[in-house]
Parts: sequence; C-alpha cells; structure tokens
Amino acid sequence: MRVEASVVTRRLVSRTAPSDRSYRRRVAACVAPMLLLAPLAGCNEGVLDPRGPVGAAEKLILLNSLGVMLAIVIPTIVATLGVAWWFRASNTRAHYRPDWEYSGRIEMIVWSIPIMVVLLLGGISWVGSHDLDPPKPLESTIKPITVEVVSLDWKWLFIYPDQGVASVNKLVVPAGTPITFKLTSASVWNSFFVPQLGTQIYTMAGMTTRLNLMADKPGIYAGLSAHFSGDGFSDMRFNVDALTPALFASWVAQTKRQGPMLDAAGYGALAQQSKAVRPFGYRAVAPGLFDMIVAQKAAPSGAPTSGYPTAQVSPRSPNAQGK
Repeated sequence: MRVEASVVTRRLVSRTAPSDRSYRRRVAACVAPMLLLAPLAGCNEGVLDPRGPVGAAEKLILLNSLGVMLAIVIPTIVATLGVAWWFRASNTRAHYRPDWEYSGRIEMIVWSIPIMVVLLLGGISWVGSHDLDPPKPLESTIKPITVEVVSLDWKWLFIYPDQGVASVNKLVVPAGTPITFKLTSASVWNSFFVPQLGTQIYTMAGMTTRLNLMADKPGIYAGLSAHFSGDGFSDMRFNVDALTPALFASWVAQTKRQGPMLDAAGYGALAQQSKAVRPFGYRAVAPGLFDMIVAQKAAPSGAPTSGYPTAQVSPRSPNAQGK
C-alpha cells in the first residue's frame, strides 16, 4: 500500500508542479519584454514623447528611418548567421567553390537593396526638410505670438514684443497657439532646444534665426542649451510653461505689475556672466532692444570663460579685431 501511495503521489506532483524547463520558459517570457522596453524608459520627456505637431512629425521621421534601416540590417544579420551555419565544418552538403567569382543575381540583390534604402531615406529627408523647415509658419487658425530669444552667458532671455514683457530662464506660452521665435546670441554660438516640442536650432551673434513651434496642450516642458558654451553651460536650462490662453494673459498681466525694467542699463547688467540664474521677469522692455542686440549695438557680454575677463565677444569690437 505504501508503494502504491508513493507512486500516486509522484504522479500527482508531476502533473501539478511545473517542470524546470516550463518554469524557465515562463520566466523568460516575462523578462524578455521588460529587457526590450528597458532602453525606452529614459525616453520620457524626450524626442520620443512629443507634445507638439513639429515634435510628432520629427518622431515619425525617426521611426520611418529606423524601419527602413532595419529592413536591411535584420536580413543582413540573418544572412550572416545562415551562411555561418550552412558552411560549418560538419555540413558535408556545403560545397567549397574557390573558382566562383560572379553571379548576376547576387550582384543585383547586393546592390539593389542599398540603393532602395538610400532612395527611401533620401525621400523621407527631402519631404521632412520641406515640411519641417524651421522658418515655415505652422498651419493654424489662431494668430501666432512672437517671442524673441537671446542666448547669454549663461542664461536665456525671452522677450515678448507684443506683450511688452520679458523673462529670464523661463518661457511661458499659450497652449494650442503657434509660437514664432526670433533667435540670436549676445555671446558665443549656442543652441536652443525643447525636445518635446522639436527642432533644435542654433543662435549666433550678429544674425537672426527663425523657428516655429507649438505646444498641443498645457504642461511643463524642459528646454536646454544643446551646444557647449563655456563654464556655465550645464546651467543653461529652462522650463517651457504651456498655459491656457486665459492663464497666459494672467501671467502677462502679473509680470507687468512686478520686476525691473529691461532697458539698456538693465540689459548691460543682465549680459554679465552668471551661472544658475533663477527665473525672473521684466515688467517692461525698451522698444527695439532685440534689434540692437542683433546689430551688436547693445552692451556685449563677457568672454565665454573666466580666463579672459577683459575680452569682448562682439566680432566688431577692437579686441576681437586684434587692434
């Protein structure tokens, strides 16, 4: 009786308890998707998490380009593994042909695939470069607002000419409204980038670049400088506060009631090198200040590093011309 009971017990255990092999398969089935998705964990608040039409279009271009490239990468990897497996030493059916030198079919495949990839990627880039041209206005029934952007050492100045206010290291925009940016640099070459809204664009002294963006819905989006510009580069970050139109109007009204005046003297003080500047606003802006900065008629900021405290950034200054 004890022998029969033990046999029955073993049969029941073998039927109910999972084998080591099946258990490992279930674990692998659970862990594999997590490992595949792990690299995407850092994509939050980045280019793969767009919050505007430009960012969404750029994400689509990235995914399309990835799909086109995978169409050649995956077959190449599979073919490499297949050739290595077929021509292994133990396979007696594989024929070694040292005198083989040409095959029209193979040559057609080898050259046609890269040609198609180049044509597809070129077509995607051609269409995208025209549809997402930075100066091209966005299609919308809402009138855009203008924001003048100045990169300084080491902070960002945002001027709202139509509203008559300005802010430092904080960009406030109405959600759902196209934003027309006019950008320049009062110092060295820099780069304006809001990953979730799209399109990194450079700012350069003595010239103006243009950019059109829009935030689809209210939120706070991170902005940064994407080009090294000296000691305080790591602190050149700002938030984009996308508000409802009513809250944006309230912010403009509140800014007009507080803060200093951004005139020539105020800009001269702001242009001095400083790091990790907390956001603040200006209640009023001198007319034509942005144009003066572009024409380099405003007070230039200091040199990009502390090692040259007497240098002037303006290329029209005597120090820059070696006089």
